[in-house]
Amino acid sequence: MNIRSINAMRGPNYWSVRRHKLIVMVLDLEEMEDFPSNKIEGFSERLKEMFPSMYSHRCSEGSEGGFFKRVDEGTWMGHIVEHIALEIQTLADMDTGFGRTRGYGEKGVYSVVFSYIEESVGRFAAKKAVEICEALIKGEAYDLADDIQKMRELRESDRLGPSTGSIIEEAESRGIPWIRLNKYSLCQLGYGANQKRIQATVTSETSSIGVELACDKEDTKYLLEQAEVDVPRGDIIRRESSLEEACNYVGFPLVIKPVDGNHGRGITVDIQNYEEALIAFRNAKESSKSGAIIVEKFIVGDDYRLLVINNVLVAAAKRTPAHVIGDGKSSVQELIDEVNKDPRRGYGHEKVLTQITINELTKNIIKDAGYTLDSVLAKDEMLVLKDTANLSTGGTAEDVTDIVHPANRSMAERISKIIDLDICGIDIMTTDISKPLSETQGAVLEVNAGPGFRMHLSPTKGLPRNVAGHVIDKLFPKGNTGRIPIVAISGTNGKTTTTRLIAHMAKMNGHRVGYTTSDGVYIQNRLLMTGDCTGPASAEFVLKDPTVNFAVLESARGGLLRAGLGFKKCDIGIVTNVAADHLGLSGIHTIEQLAKVKGVIPETVLPDGYAILNADDDLVYNMRRNVQCNVALFSMDENNPRIKALQRIGGITAVYENGYVTLCRGEWKMRVMKAADIPLTHGGKAKFMIQNVLPAILTANIQGMSIEDMKAGLETFIPSVNQTPGRLNLFEFKNFTVLLDYAHNPAGMRALQKFVAELDATVKVGMIAGIGDRRIEDNNEMGSIAAEMFDEVIIRQDKRLRGKTEEELINMLNDGIKMKDPNKKTTIIPSEKEAITYAIKNAVKGSLIILCSDVIPDALDLVQKFKDLETRGELVFAD
Repeated sequence: MNIRSINAMRGPNYWSVRRHKLIVMVLDLEEMEDFPSNKIEGFSERLKEMFPSMYSHRCSEGSEGGFFKRVDEGTWMGHIVEHIALEIQTLADMDTGFGRTRGYGEKGVYSVVFSYIEESVGRFAAKKAVEICEALIKGEAYDLADDIQKMRELRESDRLGPSTGSIIEEAESRGIPWIRLNKYSLCQLGYGANQKRIQATVTSETSSIGVELACDKEDTKYLLEQAEVDVPRGDIIRRESSLEEACNYVGFPLVIKPVDGNHGRGITVDIQNYEEALIAFRNAKESSKSGAIIVEKFIVGDDYRLLVINNVLVAAAKRTPAHVIGDGKSSVQELIDEVNKDPRRGYGHEKVLTQITINELTKNIIKDAGYTLDSVLAKDEMLVLKDTANLSTGGTAEDVTDIVHPANRSMAERISKIIDLDICGIDIMTTDISKPLSETQGAVLEVNAGPGFRMHLSPTKGLPRNVAGHVIDKLFPKGNTGRIPIVAISGTNGKTTTTRLIAHMAKMNGHRVGYTTSDGVYIQNRLLMTGDCTGPASAEFVLKDPTVNFAVLESARGGLLRAGLGFKKCDIGIVTNVAADHLGLSGIHTIEQLAKVKGVIPETVLPDGYAILNADDDLVYNMRRNVQCNVALFSMDENNPRIKALQRIGGITAVYENGYVTLCRGEWKMRVMKAADIPLTHGGKAKFMIQNVLPAILTANIQGMSIEDMKAGLETFIPSVNQTPGRLNLFEFKNFTVLLDYAHNPAGMRALQKFVAELDATVKVGMIAGIGDRRIEDNNEMGSIAAEMFDEVIIRQDKRLRGKTEEELINMLNDGIKMKDPNKKTTIIPSEKEAITYAIKNAVKGSLIILCSDVIPDALDLVQKFKDLETRGELVFAD
């Protein structure tokens, strides 16, 4: 078997609009295509022996054991690979269960689709599932243990931590979109100008001064002392020579820790003598960047963490370091092993608790207590194994929020304001948190910026607290979702022009617009990225930009099939049309499949948003059946029955009627403008441009723009190299005219043909090119249409070969021309630059030269160069 490609879907996609995290593997079974599972001796038995838990896979049978039944009856290896990929993720404690295997359109080639929790794990599982399947086919042994551990390690390396993850989950539950900004914990909540950021539990609203203070324990302690907060007596030293004096001043028992430490690093507690203090000092030095070390009184009591968010105490936990309790017969090592069998304990942060690991520090603590790993503890004797109570080192937590004394609660909230932190964790040592510190002789040990939430989200004992909800309440009060208006546009032709027109109208209405097109990404009309930018990465680029408050996103089939959309929901989804283009690519072989791809856009519209659909296109109109939002329709025929039906029930439509582009609310007409007066339509001759205007005015109306604002936008959207590059760009030379257009498929050529027919010229010369990833019949049709349109055809072919040769593509076009008109004058000039030069230098008076280019910037630059030469009187024509 051969893996052709592995892609990860991260947003709504062709396979599932609602399941965003999918791996799509294109798998060529090669010789195994002729060997379903029931034809391989012993395969079913080996599979069941290796994965007995697969009995729970229901598959299409709908009952337990359904998948094994399919295997016994005979199913293809791609299907089995899908189930193995899901099962090994589950065995690695990432339970996920969505899968599909479908034919790719080529014999023996399948799209294997399955869900993942972490992308790196999903990709790994895809490769390993194929290897496991091949081992089962050959009857070879395969050890899963290393793969399972590797997947766990990948997950811990890539996943968001429990604190960040909880905030993200809470945001998602409230409909707040988010984007991960780096491979760590920096995340954006909301879009564009309405975004907020978090990094673990530090937010974009967290005071940088507060963070600096919390990281400097000396300053924190000083401020708290000045505010009459109970803190331990202590001293700050930097040299070992000062240690003895500090110990005498504070008095044993001691705690020694770095001033700038965090997460328990470099802390030693309950130090009883100078020798222990010396070791602790050196340990703290290793964890300190500044070299400043705190020597303070060790307060007797339990370790409590008070969590304050937005100056309100929201949770409190009693923390206990990792420990074992003797039973009078088991060794320390055996007791640790028994504790680690607790199903709540796992690797890293994968579960509520973390497994207790044995490192040098643990061995030293055991040794200091007078034991070894082989020692047997007396019954009920407790042995502490770590010097901090952090859950990440195996500690446990008990929720005590409801018993915190009001005086302690008030103190914690006051401390958050003194240190100026919107989210802070306050560590307290006291014998009883239900009594004021003044009564228990307890003390505040430190204040932490970016405190962990894990102990509060999933305490070992007590009530879990949704502390992430308080963070979201602060960042997005009163139900705010942090969204900005998103208009997404798909279709075979007209996407880019419609995108640009809507962006222009929104900008004219006062919005700061970011938009993506097939020629680049624009932020407030500034081109910041060039090239085909119609995929998810470009969409995210716009949605990340903090200056943007209105997004218009052209969304092409390529990005949808490769990675899904770069957003989960939009406010308006437009589909201009669906025509045969790109068929035979990425497993899409029919126009119906292509329509399903483009139908993802309207299916992602928010319930109160609008899907704007072309009522003249059957495939587009049928998309209304799968949407869960409002529907608006547009048509070039006001008498279209589909338009009339929607108008009768009070729907919104846009039509071309009596020479006007007209909005309709119900059956009431609101004429926006005469089509002939809209510059984009070239005096009304470019009917396909009129069609592009209709969804644009629908969008404007839905977004609350007035008719006057729409008209102003349409009047000022001038077709030009800057506004609409490659879309009907006309260059008037002294004796001839050049028209440059992006028409690159039969539907686009037919639309261009109708426009060109409206233009007067003594002779019409057209330059065309084939595209390597189109079907033979598509390139043939391009040639045939050119033969109808032009008096002379120039074939050029130096770009977009995409797997074919120049000669093959030229022959496809030429064959199409000859099918229509065997005597059509045809000139073959492979180089686009040379072809354009030939056409212009051989232009006759009154001629129209139509250049169909797919690399617009290069063609525009060359035509403009010739225009400049003519202006200077330097343009030389051929004899």
